[in-house]
Amino acid sequence: MTTKPLTIRQFRELFPTEAACLDHLLEVRYGREGDCPKCGRKTRWLRIAKEPAYQCQWHGCGHHVHPMMGTPFARTRTPLQSWFYAMYLFTTTRNGVAAKELQRALGVTYKTAWRMGHEIRKHMAAVDGDAPIGGGDSIVEADKTFLGGRDKQGEDDKAVILGMVERGGDVITRHIKSKSTFHVVPPIAENVRPGSRIATDEARAFEALGMQGFRHHTVNHKSGEYVRGEVHTNTIEAFWSQLKRTINGTHIWVSKKHLPKYLGELEYRFNLRHASHAMFDLLLHSFAPPSTRALR
Repeated sequence: MTTKPLTIRQFRELFPTEAACLDHLLEVRYGREGDCPKCGRKTRWLRIAKEPAYQCQWHGCGHHVHPMMGTPFARTRTPLQSWFYAMYLFTTTRNGVAAKELQRALGVTYKTAWRMGHEIRKHMAAVDGDAPIGGGDSIVEADKTFLGGRDKQGEDDKAVILGMVERGGDVITRHIKSKSTFHVVPPIAENVRPGSRIATDEARAFEALGMQGFRHHTVNHKSGEYVRGEVHTNTIEAFWSQLKRTINGTHIWVSKKHLPKYLGELEYRFNLRHASHAMFDLLLHSFAPPSTRALR
């Protein structure tokens, strides 16, 4: 099995037409064959010529299945092949894809490119999920960073982001309201397994972690201490560097309203850093099977 990301040539061979993309969705969500929920017989789904749907093969049944319903592509007039290519771009870049770049690559309007980007980011975040991290002898690093806004005393409106990363494992981020203990500790308690070892800097907001049952250790950045044995926050600091390169270099500016979507995208890419070849394939095979649908 290859460990290299898909090339553009390979992408075009896999999805040369709109029909190939729709067939892929059908196979992932329904299978080529299955039991018809209307007539109850085993059926092979047949493509309907004038709409992106399939129907039961048995005469007189007429049950339709719509592979795009319940996915980011539902009710869109943008070709499915363009959506797949946009997802390919999102999974083969280190610093994200700007809406303007999508607009140029796909030949769509800026408004369409912007919406496509946000739908793909939401899908990436949903696929990645937020399984609890830490536990045992592993070390979780926690830290805060700040994006955008003004930096004048009394007028600081920067976005506050909390990050938690298990060394060698996954990262989880949260956009929080403030840098106070009240907003910092609950997300950590929610996403890090009880009793975990946690490394932070000397910020007062983290002082209550010991009272939450965590084995809390700190390094004092203000005094020039960055590493003390196994205690450091270098992993999460490296993630912050990647985040800021993406926001400042690719997107220039991101509103607080949409910031969680960009964080979800960065989490997905970071958490699959050791299997970058699987990023695109995982997105394409992660559309949930449809729930029970109304019969037609």
